[in-house]
Amino acid sequence: MRIGELAERTGTPARLLRYYEEQGLIRVGRSPNGYRDYDERLVDQITHIRGLLEAGLPTRLIKQILPCLDDPADIHFADASPEIIETLEQQRDRLTQRIELLTRNRDAMTGYLESLRSCTQV
Repeated sequence: MRIGELAERTGTPARLLRYYEEQGLIRVGRSPNGYRDYDERLVDQITHIRGLLEAGLPTRLIKQILPCLDDPADIHFADASPEIIETLEQQRDRLTQRIELLTRNRDAMTGYLESLRSCTQV
């Protein structure tokens, strides 16, 4: 697929997709005419990348984590210094806290909606 279609399907600007390619987060093929050819699997991969970026992970760590999302057996240990492990643990803990907060907010919103519905159905 062309970059415009991938951008539309993922809600990611084309410029950002090119940045992901520059950073080595995605691999893009080339068609015979030299145009970038984006594989269908990149739709999910871009979603993962955006989620990890929104969670606060830097691209250098995302690059290491991405292979684990597709195939946990394809983990790269060569760059796993104690600092990287500590950073990943901190990011994991931050994600856990965010998940807990989001879960509480979702549950509160559900309760509020149930209250609203019961009031309007009287």
